[in-house]
Amino acid sequence: MLMKVIRAQNAGFCWGVERAIDIARDFAKKGKRPVYTDGPLIHNSQMMERLEGEGIREVGDYQSRADLTIDAEEDANSVLVVRAHGISPERRKYLKSLGIEFRDATCPDVGIVAGKIRLHAKKGYHTVIYGDARHPEAIGLMGYTEGRGHVISSKEDIDALPDLGEQVTMVSQTTMFTEDFQELADYLRERFPQALIFDTICGATKDRQGDIAVLMDHGVEAYVVIGGHHSANTRKLAMLARRTGKPTFHIETAKEIDPVEMGSFRCVGVTAGASTPEFLISEVCNRLAEISPQAAPASAQ
Repeated sequence: MLMKVIRAQNAGFCWGVERAIDIARDFAKKGKRPVYTDGPLIHNSQMMERLEGEGIREVGDYQSRADLTIDAEEDANSVLVVRAHGISPERRKYLKSLGIEFRDATCPDVGIVAGKIRLHAKKGYHTVIYGDARHPEAIGLMGYTEGRGHVISSKEDIDALPDLGEQVTMVSQTTMFTEDFQELADYLRERFPQALIFDTICGATKDRQGDIAVLMDHGVEAYVVIGGHHSANTRKLAMLARRTGKPTFHIETAKEIDPVEMGSFRCVGVTAGASTPEFLISEVCNRLAEISPQAAPASAQ
């Protein structure tokens, strides 16, 4: 008997990431070379290697803060693509000043969050963003707060906020936990009863989080979560899977699968972060399906 592998319905690329990749690939195919991206287009090293082979090259840094070394004269036929995470207005102005063709591939869901922040900031509101202050999306969103933004990730962070008055609005980085956002939103309202709360976690993130429960209902004995070890949304998926109490293995590729360790399970659920390409998911699922369950204990990673 071989292992039963159940794949989550929403594993892999979200539509925003896929859209950004398609935009960059479209320019590369049209001969506009090189195609530059402000930071890694996708937080997956295996996919970035493939894209580089297609003429798409990362410049800058992960947080989209570094100056870019691009020669507008030498690279007159090139294009600079903004990735799905989005950027601040200041960063946009800087990139457009470089003198090469500019294309914005910011995920529309992130654009909606930026729009809400900008609208209320112009009315004098302070913005509280639930997210990771080091993540490029949160960094970009802070640029729309007109200097009245605060990134929080815990109740302690809310306690540490200064007195923001009555004009307070709260949004979320699009890839955060839904339940945690609601809990923090309720806590924020205890300090600022008039706060306007906007649940801006994207549908793709909610679908992936919901899939963890669906896999549990199908009787999985362990979870395998595929994606970069440094990918924020993949780490969150793995964390959510661990909350179920089931052994959870966060891996990047099929090479990390230990058949002896995984052999303790008869049924495994597989999901993947929004930056994980289909070819990696298929390789992992196929490798797991070749394993014959044994009566040996396994430990979660």
